[in-house]
Amino acid sequence: MDQSFLLMLSNLLHIQTTLDPSSSLSSSPSSPSSSLLTSSSTFPLLFFTIASILSYLASTHSPPPPSPSPNPPTSPPPSSSHSSLSAFRALSTEHIWNIEPHLRDAQWRSLYGLSYPVFTTVVEKLKPYIAQSNLSLPSDYAVAMVLSRLTHGFSAKTLASRYSLDPFLISKITNMVTRLLATKLYREFIKIPAGRRRLVETTQAFEELTSLPNICGAIDGTLVKIHSLPDGINPSTYRCHHGYPAVNVQLIADHKKIFWDVCVKAPGGFDDATHLRDSLLYNRLMTGDIVWDKVMNVRGNNVRPYIVGDLGYPLLSFLLNPFTWKRTGTPAQNEFDEALLKGRKVVEEAIGLLKGRWKILQDLNVGLNHAPQTIVACCVLHNLCQIAREPEPELWKEPEESGPAPRVLENEKSFHYFGQNVRQALADDLYQRLSSSWENLGLKPRNDVVYLEKVGMLIQHLCKRLLVSYTEFLCFDFELVAY
Repeated sequence: MDQSFLLMLSNLLHIQTTLDPSSSLSSSPSSPSSSLLTSSSTFPLLFFTIASILSYLASTHSPPPPSPSPNPPTSPPPSSSHSSLSAFRALSTEHIWNIEPHLRDAQWRSLYGLSYPVFTTVVEKLKPYIAQSNLSLPSDYAVAMVLSRLTHGFSAKTLASRYSLDPFLISKITNMVTRLLATKLYREFIKIPAGRRRLVETTQAFEELTSLPNICGAIDGTLVKIHSLPDGINPSTYRCHHGYPAVNVQLIADHKKIFWDVCVKAPGGFDDATHLRDSLLYNRLMTGDIVWDKVMNVRGNNVRPYIVGDLGYPLLSFLLNPFTWKRTGTPAQNEFDEALLKGRKVVEEAIGLLKGRWKILQDLNVGLNHAPQTIVACCVLHNLCQIAREPEPELWKEPEESGPAPRVLENEKSFHYFGQNVRQALADDLYQRLSSSWENLGLKPRNDVVYLEKVGMLIQHLCKRLLVSYTEFLCFDFELVAY
């Protein structure tokens, strides 16, 4: 029994004894209720009745509600749109800044794919445009719903059930927010590195990575699976070589895995070369509309900034690809291919981050008409996360692809010829520089496996000797300290 109730009962008995001296507690101290019942006065019965009522209330009284947790709720309750909005309000009010940043931001990344400060940045940039649409929901609530859909890949029906809203309204809000991201924020966060400062920073970073000068980006394509096609669309046009309907996305990334060009114009049945030739960037580079004012002379060839890609793209003066798929060229060509592969890796990782962050791109559940803007919106958000140095998620693994090199078109022949000369000059220059480095070490560069194994054994032996010497030095130093 509760201690407070025992104290209350004792006080009642004390009052009863004082008011009714005829009752005696001393005759039966262990049974106060029996002495009360045998008393001749009405006071004992009255007090016993009160004590019984208090006992019943004490036994049926519900425990007090638990104190509110310092952490906000992890997800909005699905009972009604009003309650889910209230839950979101509780999650996004100013007192959230009192939570430790790493806990707060980790929670928001799990819900919306980015930290709370980056989320507020997106909301502030979109709020003026959302306000013009006369949307009945608050801007931050609408953006949060769309981000949760992009992050987790929820369908409109699933999200409607979670937020207790009509699926049509969810689709409408998704289309509005993704369209604003793809149009209003594209120019701010997806930019060609045309400025001198950024161009120099990009080419220097790629040169540190690959030992090749004047690389300004890496290009690759990725397939985004779509659920269904509208009537009147030829399914074979969108069926990719993996067997499912898809759209082809062309992406160019810099050394920070930030996209500086995005093109979504080709069905999944088109190859990368066809998609490139349909893009605005290709036309601007072919016509000289984009001028990168940074020229280097390599073995008598003027080398302007260029993009690197795989053999699925044509060899042009502004786009260099490997000599072979299997590294079966000359030693100089193989060295160039290895270096180029390091540069291409940044765009492969950028695509892996893009699909790892925004899981809706792993299986796109929006209509075909809204697919391009949804993909571009995810690219804008990806760049925003990279600029803000958000933690990188687990990479989405793309399947390895290979195929025949595309044929050169008639209007590309001069660009192709110049690209051949530039690529060979870069390969010979790289091989010479690497050969000089090997000669300084008393070695000669060779590509056969036996020679590489011998070099590996030599390096391993040197490392062991260094380890032994370092251990002996530590022992000797310990003896000096001991003395």
